[in-house]
Amino acid sequence: MTSPAPVSVSIDAVELAQALIRRPSVTPADEGAMDVLQRQLEGLGFNCRRMKFGEIENLYAKRGTARPNLCFAGHTDVVPGGDDAAWTAGPFEAQIKDGVLYGRGAVDMKSAIAAFIAAVANTEEVPGSISFLITGDEEGVAEDGTVKVVEALAAEGEIIDHCIVGEPTSASLLGDMVKIGRRGSINAWIAVDGRQGHVAYPHRAANPIPVLVDILSRLQSRMLDEGYTGFQPSNLEITTVDVGNPATNVIPASAKARINIRFNPAHKGKDLAAWIEHECREAAEGFSGRVEALCKISGEAFLTQPGAFTDVIVGAVGDATGRVPELSTTGGTSDARFIRALCPVVEFGLVGSTMHQVDERVPVEEVRQLAVAYTALIRRYFEAFA
Repeated sequence: MTSPAPVSVSIDAVELAQALIRRPSVTPADEGAMDVLQRQLEGLGFNCRRMKFGEIENLYAKRGTARPNLCFAGHTDVVPGGDDAAWTAGPFEAQIKDGVLYGRGAVDMKSAIAAFIAAVANTEEVPGSISFLITGDEEGVAEDGTVKVVEALAAEGEIIDHCIVGEPTSASLLGDMVKIGRRGSINAWIAVDGRQGHVAYPHRAANPIPVLVDILSRLQSRMLDEGYTGFQPSNLEITTVDVGNPATNVIPASAKARINIRFNPAHKGKDLAAWIEHECREAAEGFSGRVEALCKISGEAFLTQPGAFTDVIVGAVGDATGRVPELSTTGGTSDARFIRALCPVVEFGLVGSTMHQVDERVPVEEVRQLAVAYTALIRRYFEAFA
């Protein structure tokens, strides 16, 4: 069974990217970005389903009912633009200057969404289905976005066979790198509550700072691992230490710290959380105050093994750019960490060097070249899996 014959529409990826950038969809705001996508996709014969969780707009759109179902995932939300006056062109004006598109989301990742829609518009009937999973909650806490959509689709028995995420994975040149896995991430908030007192009378106080220093020393002294096949070593970073004591002669009542661990598949988030809590208990032995650790796992490490699906993407990149991409697991996290619960997932998109910066930008020809790569990806995918 094949999908319905596609509507013949020509879509310029750059013009669509501009329309999306002009929607200032700073998390959690949508500002009509999903409406722009829905109109385009319905014009291409997609059945669009808005899935709102909390205040977050999400969209699942699908054309066809047969398998395999190739899904494109991405996000319309962006980080704040910062100082508008510092931009060459306003962060939400989507101006093109000297062949370069400026705007928040130009790289991360509205242009990739536009490129994939342009690729679909340029694709003949396929022996299967094409779908889009688009969220407005990737740059924020990511609690009402892709994770909720994935849970809902799984509960309904919806099948996605493979997914491509349009994150800006390229390092220096378009197509030089795709991501086939990501490290996991865990945050921990550590609070030590003691008893305030005068520095000259320490026996009347309970200083929380030495306990906190001991905890952080214990955590940092452990080498988590020396790496894992395909992954760099896990790393623990102290991201803040707060006491808030303006006086020189007062032992403070409390001290707090926050850490983040980016970990490879040698670890599970729950095991790292248990270790952090254990070290806090050990450091608190004999302390008359209270020590608490709150751990939050934002994603587990995962790897999509090289094989037929990665071959499709490597081949498509070669068709469009002539390059053979590196299959990498470096960098931060993305919504691929949620989609992996449904199917194999790989990330491929633009060069990410200006994402989240003032003057986020992309050459317009690279946006169009990405659309060519996605067109080749769709063709190769259904040749390989249908």
